[in-house]
Amino acid sequence: MNLTKTTQSLEKNGYKVSVFQTLEEADRYLNQQIDSTTVGIGGSMTIEEMGSFQTLSTHNEVYWHWHPADGLTAEDTRKKAMDTAIYLSSVNAISEDGEMVNIDGAGNRLASTLYGHEKVYFIAGTNKIVENLHQAIDRARNVAAPLNGKRLDCKTPCTVKGDRCYDCNSEERICNAMVIHYKKMMSSEMEVILIEESAGY
Repeated sequence: MNLTKTTQSLEKNGYKVSVFQTLEEADRYLNQQIDSTTVGIGGSMTIEEMGSFQTLSTHNEVYWHWHPADGLTAEDTRKKAMDTAIYLSSVNAISEDGEMVNIDGAGNRLASTLYGHEKVYFIAGTNKIVENLHQAIDRARNVAAPLNGKRLDCKTPCTVKGDRCYDCNSEERICNAMVIHYKKMMSSEMEVILIEESAGY
């Protein structure tokens, strides 16, 4: 894993990049940057481990379907998260050439990283960094998706066997769409937060 090359590649691809040693430092930075606004969050173990929902909720209006507000369903919260000024998402994999790969089941996270917000923050531990795009896709499909399936207790082949993607037809399949971010989208400000720790899947 070459952090310097990855950072330079992401910057060349149009992203602002900030690197932190710990999850706590990254959370503190986000807390300073995001204030008195609306924030949406996509499903992410990394962001859960950071505690950013709790931190940001003290001075922002935050919508995350993992923590729906009283009276709101998870689906209600997903929709509200898509209409916020700021959006936080992790990524399933990043190549050293600066490409980012995400797989999604419902599609809310993918949609929000493409269009509709003033700024999107992509947050990832350095365990997500691989050498090239082929390995990034492989990591998303064969590492991240099965681990997330296991976390959600999905009855899918990848979860039952625990080894790789089987491109299944299960009703509980969570890898229904994949997005490759080759370059920064033109419609929003975008920043990549890299953390020199293993975080999420």
